[in-house]
Amino acid sequence: MMLLGLDFGGVVYAWSSAKVICLIVVGVCMLGAFIYSEKRAQQPLIPLALFKDKSNMAVLTVAAVHGSMPAEYYMPLYLQSAKQRSPVMSGVLLIPLVVATALTGVVSGMVIHKTGRYKELLWIGTALLTAGAGSFIAFEADSSIGQIIGLTIFFGLGSGMLFEAPLIALQTSVKQQDIATATSTLNFVRVLFVAISVIVGGTVFQNSMDQQSEHLVKVVGLSPSIAEEFTGNAAAANVALVAQIMDPVQQDAVKKAYAWAIRNMWIMFTGVAAIGLLASMFVTTSKLDSDHVETVTGIKSDKARGGDDIEMIAPQHPAV
Repeated sequence: MMLLGLDFGGVVYAWSSAKVICLIVVGVCMLGAFIYSEKRAQQPLIPLALFKDKSNMAVLTVAAVHGSMPAEYYMPLYLQSAKQRSPVMSGVLLIPLVVATALTGVVSGMVIHKTGRYKELLWIGTALLTAGAGSFIAFEADSSIGQIIGLTIFFGLGSGMLFEAPLIALQTSVKQQDIATATSTLNFVRVLFVAISVIVGGTVFQNSMDQQSEHLVKVVGLSPSIAEEFTGNAAAANVALVAQIMDPVQQDAVKKAYAWAIRNMWIMFTGVAAIGLLASMFVTTSKLDSDHVETVTGIKSDKARGGDDIEMIAPQHPAV
């Protein structure tokens, strides 16, 4: 409900409309109800005790920020709109970003395994992520492909460092029996903010394109009916219509409008990335032990819960 409210606001309905307000308000209330339920649950899905530790909160913030960087989602939009590349070619141009992210993630895991250090990776990763997101602000309609590839690789290096390091940082600060729930909580937070960032980024992009509509009609001379195709939630769907504009001046103006709208989005994401950089400073360091501790999984007996003990009998197998 919260995501729908953010998606509708200012595009499908006005921010002051009853639909948008009810979706956001009721969504927040449901979030409060979930927290209340988890606080009272004997076996909570997300143990609220995780959020009482300052280091854990810092790690979860870094994971949330990492999930809030939808470069793989919005970079193709920039390439297909402002650069007028085909969907296939925009996917090809995205390969350096994906490869850089994957390779850096593997190397980071190896570094942690060999040295036992992860805090430095959090610092460097969030710093590169912030600088990379900030560099996307410089993308214009006439930016070169070489510049685009180079800066996306730079961004991918930072993103790749933030897959393993936050997970290890969280696992080392919780009790052995809480590792599973801590891991799932971190993954949940990361994926949740992926969804939120796509919606919020889309809202910024759509509202920015709406602001360009009057300029395209009154200054550039674009037909109002055509300009309408590049506003609101239709803007991202109609990138192919840019090539059909015969006047080169008007076509260039539409490309610049797309680049400007996406630029506003990356200004916001740069600020979000800076929050992750700040949060990484509050992560405490724990020494990784070389001794492996065996974790016994399963349902606790009634005795462990405070009741009578119920013996768990292993299944019998015939001797061979």
